Amino acid sequence: MKKLLLCLPLLAILAAGFIGCSKQRQWNHEQRKAMREALRAYRQMIYLDNLTDAEFVLFSDQVAGTLENAYPVYVEFIQMDGVDDTVDMVVVTEIVDELNADARNMRHIFPYNTLVAQGVLPAGLDHEQQKAFYNCFAQKVNDTYLTMDQFFNAILADTTDMSQLAQLQSQCANDLFQWVVTEVDITETVTPAPAQGSTTANQ
Repeated sequence: MKKLLLCLPLLAILAAGFIGCSKQRQWNHEQRKAMREALRAYRQMIYLDNLTDAEFVLFSDQVAGTLENAYPVYVEFIQMDGVDDTVDMVVVTEIVDELNADARNMRHIFPYNTLVAQGVLPAGLDHEQQKAFYNCFAQKVNDTYLTMDQFFNAILADTTDMSQLAQLQSQCANDLFQWVVTEVDITETVTPAPAQGSTTANQ
């Protein structure tokens, strides 16, 4: 699962059409719309790529609101140095806040269907069983990483911690459902083709 933060040319996107605007203490409708449009580029980011359209709209509204509250003068915001890094930081902070608020939001990073396909979880778990798994996994993450930011940064960096995360998932699957992940070595056997010119007699 290798997905990194996108490098966005947000300044160019947001500044288009607004450079001539006069200073004001509140973003107008068009400026908020531009911010939400720019945030669509984050849909490919881990966690956000598993949100429904409605969930992503709510997420975008929260990010845009945070930015507006922190930088009420829109033109100054889009012209400041490091605007892209600022948006990145607010997006990641909002994701971390959502993970902290509800452990089951872990499903947006490690979707149940994906874990089933990987053999980490058995198929057919109901809502409560899935919730129990994500609560267990979140607790193990909290016990392993000092902060949720550290955990999330480890995922974004796609380090060897991924193998450690897989071990935590397997522990929860075994504790809750006695589901053990085993590695199976598959050996390919190639049957040699008959030699040219040979014939097979039918008796």
